[in-house]
Amino acid sequence: MEDASLHRLLKARYGAAPDVPEDGFERLAGMAGRGSCRRFRPDPVPAGWIDCLAAVALASPTKSDLQQRDIVVLHSPDQRARLAQFVGGQDWVADAPMLAVFCGNNRRQRLLHDWHGSAFANDHIDAVINATADAAIAMGAFITAAEAMGMGCCPISAVRNEAAAVSDLLDLPDHVFPFAGLAFGFPADPPPVSMRLPLGVTCHVDKYAEADLRDDVARYDTARAAAQPYDQQRDVARFGEATPYTWSEDKVRQYSQPERAGFGAFLRDKGFRLD
Repeated sequence: MEDASLHRLLKARYGAAPDVPEDGFERLAGMAGRGSCRRFRPDPVPAGWIDCLAAVALASPTKSDLQQRDIVVLHSPDQRARLAQFVGGQDWVADAPMLAVFCGNNRRQRLLHDWHGSAFANDHIDAVINATADAAIAMGAFITAAEAMGMGCCPISAVRNEAAAVSDLLDLPDHVFPFAGLAFGFPADPPPVSMRLPLGVTCHVDKYAEADLRDDVARYDTARAAAQPYDQQRDVARFGEATPYTWSEDKVRQYSQPERAGFGAFLRDKGFRLD
C-alpha cells in the first residue's frame, strides 16, 4: 500500500515521486521531508543526547576503517559565540542552542605510521579527499539521527571562510581541518522543504547523461520560482533585478564572487600536499 505522506513529500521535493517501497515509511518520510533549520527554541539539548548522537554518527561508514573524522561539540557558550563571529552574515548561528564542527582528521593515521616506524606513503590529495568524505558521512548520519529525535539541523560551510581562525579556536593540530559546522536544537517551527532538481537530472542510469540538462533546469527554475520564490535577490547593485528570479540565477550570482580561495593554502599550512 502506498504511503501517501512519503509519496506527497517526494513529489513536492522532485516534482514526481518514484515507486514507494513497502516498508520503512515512517523513517523515509522523515528523511524525505527534512529541511534546514535556522530558527530554534531556546531549550538546551541534553548532554546525554549529544553523546548518543555522536556515537551514532561515528558508527557510520568510514573509508577502509581509517576513521578519519572527528566532532568538536561546543558546549561552552563562549566558544559558540566566538565561532559565530567567523561565519559573518548568519546571525542565526549565534542563537543556535548547540554547535558542533565536523573535522577531517588525517593526523591519527600519520601518527600510527610514526609509532610503527613505517613511512606514510599517501601524502597527496587523496588524503584530504578521504578525510573530507569521512567527515561528510559522519555529519550526514548525525543530522539524520538528530532529526529522528525531533531536532532540527543546519550545516554551516562558512566555517571554512575563516578556516585558520576556526582551527585556532578549536586547537586543531596539523593534518586536522574543519570541514563544516552544524547548528542543532529543537526547531521553533517546521523547517521549509526545498524543492530539488528532478531525479532524472541528478540520478543517472549506467552512464552520466545531460542531453536535456538546459531544458530540465529551465523547467525546474519555473516550477521553483512559482512554488518557492526567493525572499530577496543577491547583489542587485551588480546584477540588477531579475524577473523571474530563479534558482539558477541565484546560484550564478552566489558563485560569481570568490569564496574560500585561500583554503588550499590553509591545507598546505596544515601539512597537506595537494598533488
